[in-house]
Amino acid sequence: MHTKIDSYLSYLDHNITRLTFSDNTFDCLICGVDTYWSIATIKVKYLTWFLVDRLEIVGGAKVSLEHLYKVFTMPEGKDSKLAQIEQHLSDNLSDFLSQHVVTKVNSLAQIEKNFAEYAVPETPEFVSKHAEDLLEKLVANSVNTYSPSFIGHMTSALPYFHLTLAKLLVGLNQNLVKIETSKAFTPLERQMLGMMHELVYKQPGDFYHTYLHSANHALGAFCSGGTIANITALWVARNKALPSTVQFRGVDQEGLAAGMMHYGYKKMGIISSKRGHYSLSKTVDLLGLGKQQMITIDCPSQRLSAEKTLAVGKQYQADGNKILSIIGIAGTTETGHVDPLDELADVAKELGCHFHVDAAWGGATLFSQEHRGLLKGIERADSVTIDAHKQMYVPMGAGMVLFKNPNDSNAVRHHAQYILRAGSKDLGATTLEGSRNGMAMMVYASLHIFGRQGYELLINQSIEKAKKFARMIQSHPDFELITAPTLSLLTYRANPEVVQEKMEMQPEISHILNMELDNLTVIVQKKQREAGKSFVSRTRLTTEKYPDQAMTVFRVVLANPLTTHTDLQNILDEQFTIASNTKAWRKLYIEHK
Repeated sequence: MHTKIDSYLSYLDHNITRLTFSDNTFDCLICGVDTYWSIATIKVKYLTWFLVDRLEIVGGAKVSLEHLYKVFTMPEGKDSKLAQIEQHLSDNLSDFLSQHVVTKVNSLAQIEKNFAEYAVPETPEFVSKHAEDLLEKLVANSVNTYSPSFIGHMTSALPYFHLTLAKLLVGLNQNLVKIETSKAFTPLERQMLGMMHELVYKQPGDFYHTYLHSANHALGAFCSGGTIANITALWVARNKALPSTVQFRGVDQEGLAAGMMHYGYKKMGIISSKRGHYSLSKTVDLLGLGKQQMITIDCPSQRLSAEKTLAVGKQYQADGNKILSIIGIAGTTETGHVDPLDELADVAKELGCHFHVDAAWGGATLFSQEHRGLLKGIERADSVTIDAHKQMYVPMGAGMVLFKNPNDSNAVRHHAQYILRAGSKDLGATTLEGSRNGMAMMVYASLHIFGRQGYELLINQSIEKAKKFARMIQSHPDFELITAPTLSLLTYRANPEVVQEKMEMQPEISHILNMELDNLTVIVQKKQREAGKSFVSRTRLTTEKYPDQAMTVFRVVLANPLTTHTDLQNILDEQFTIASNTKAWRKLYIEHK
């Protein structure tokens, strides 16, 4: 027994440091009191509990209804222990975000050991202990997307005011499905969608006065991200393409098979380039069209050819099928290119189909007067997807679809007597998702705090930074720029100068050399990621130079305003150091010098 007690006291000695704050006191928040205990007292109290509970609970909190009530009660003041814990977490988070290191050198297998328990915890634990566990196990092993050297994905640093606004969002806990659970958040979301609609479509003031808060119309739908936005847009398109008649009650009532039979279509499909987002494949699956009706067209230039699209669409419809929608992409996920939207709008008109623009990434470019022209034709789209959690610097979970015609949302309107009643302004009536938080508030706040001019500055500098990095790559003899930036994305690879010269002189062996370079790219990208100092992603794509062979390349997204020229140079230097020390590099260099 004494051995067990000694072991337990040793446990306390080890853990008290983690569970105390600067004033050497401990909290008992889950027990519902703001108690300040000395370390000696902690040991006595815990040891008493230890003896009473016969070693069954180590440092656990006691369960009672009274104590649980306290957990739901607002802290009494700034000096309460909960406030101290909140400050402690905030300080640790700030420290983490201020680091330039992307992630710790810990394998996923190591991290998984911290999350291996599968049973629901039987007894409660102190808030402070759990907070420290989160800091140690979760925060410390997260990816620092704020780091200026994290340039591999579309997630980047956020304006710091969002941390404060997030507390407001969580504290109010509004549900945007219905007025009764959101009230002011509903007109706020409608106004925010109106602002974004005006940014895209530039309708006159009377239009917005009529439709902004109309119970029978919606200018769009707010959702968790681009995937749901794309699904919603094409859900609307499908229901509009198979509407009700005297003999047919509509696809929403009778189903897809009945709708296809009524209108005499064998199949129904959508067209996009091969750079289209994978959410489009999910969409044709969910809408019952079938993945084979996701018609993708090769695009070595990284842009969808309007001429090819028209030819493919005409042939498809000549075979007794129906093109549901053409998808134009404004900022492809892999390279950031923009399809010829104006030309594709003409094609959609000729084919008599819906025209949707997936501008999840590039939609924010519309804020820039200098670069807005890159998205010429987007105002002709029937629907547009934009993700605010990308280039609008809003936390994850902020997507939207905008409809040019405010009546279009009625194609998917649903009612439920207990919550979504006919004639109400409940947003859930025309959204795919039901319960939603008030993330639209974050977009609303950003639009006001930044203004169009603020966003314009951010967009302009991101595009310029991408162009600068492209020039750095081109000036380095042992790197090869693969796709130049249209927006703030680009692709490249490490390629020894001697190999580049060999490929120029003997293009017939390029196929073999590209496979060797693919292997090199994978090795470098993995080693750089594992080192944790910086991060770039990788992808595979075809190019105009090699239209018949997909290549593995580095992919970077230069949206983080904190990323400097020095950061970019350091990333390039690190890649060169890693590459030049690999067997793959030495083999390429020796064989082809």
